[in-house]
Amino acid sequence: MPSATVLYSEKSYADDSVERRIYGPDVRVIFPATASNSLADLSDEDCAAAEGLMILRFKVFAEDLKRFPRLRAICRMGVGYDNLDRVAAADRQIMILNVPDYGTTEVADHAMALALSLRRGLLMHHETQRASPPAAWRYIDDPLLRRSSVQTFGIVGMGRIATAVALRAKAFGFRVVFYDPHLPNGVELGLGVQRAATLEELLHQTDTLSVHTPLTRETRGLLGLKELSLLPKGAVVVNTARGPIVDIDAAATLLKSGHLAGVGLDVVPVEPPVEPVPELIRAYRAREDWTLGRLIITPHSAFYTPQAWDDIRSKSAETMRAALLGPRAQNVIPPESD
Repeated sequence: MPSATVLYSEKSYADDSVERRIYGPDVRVIFPATASNSLADLSDEDCAAAEGLMILRFKVFAEDLKRFPRLRAICRMGVGYDNLDRVAAADRQIMILNVPDYGTTEVADHAMALALSLRRGLLMHHETQRASPPAAWRYIDDPLLRRSSVQTFGIVGMGRIATAVALRAKAFGFRVVFYDPHLPNGVELGLGVQRAATLEELLHQTDTLSVHTPLTRETRGLLGLKELSLLPKGAVVVNTARGPIVDIDAAATLLKSGHLAGVGLDVVPVEPPVEPVPELIRAYRAREDWTLGRLIITPHSAFYTPQAWDDIRSKSAETMRAALLGPRAQNVIPPESD
């Protein structure tokens, strides 16, 4: 007889072969029979049986947890866990787990691709050469284009993905500086990069900024108009973390004024965007002149490759199995880390 039951809230894969291989006979796996749009679509019977709950896109509020009387662990099938009510889970002594290592290289590559595409003018030349009539057959002299070795590449947050970004930026010749108040002294020495004591110190010297902090109460709205204005004129901002960390309206204001030379976003505050969309997204879709070649928006796709998608599946199952059956729970997010 299975000794634990795991409920998948979303139908993300065609079959359960990988999960059954990882969980083995000790875990009963419940997949929804059809695609679901929220936790409300799950049956009361399945919710009542679940000791482990797997979440990909859905949000879990305190009210939702009342449907899960036996729940012991929730695994967010991804890195971020801002869609889970950790306070309510802690009150019920429910573990919150995540999968921090499934798409590290993909997101790091994506962040660098955004930064380099902007800083090398790839999108700017692309837009002008396909215009009607096309631009002259020559380079564009614009503050957006700068040699890597004369730039400071600033990073907010220095976790796994940011570390991978720092190493890539170093390889391209950038001077790399980061700000992360939660890391112990000496991390910078191991990476061979520099460290800023404050966010303001980082921003003042940063030419290309890449955001890699989780979304918490502390980081929501961390980079607003005041903070982004501290960047030198002609700076580039890249965000592959979470949309609400960067004030998208402030980014629009500074890009339109020319203070920012470029912006690359894989995340926006509301996903998918809903009407009325923010000015930055509206102007991007309308192909307004001040966005052409200076603004790149991708649909929260930085994490994705087929290999990363498979990793989410297997690593989340391994994480949940360890939490329910031991020998030791992994990737546990403590409530006080917010």
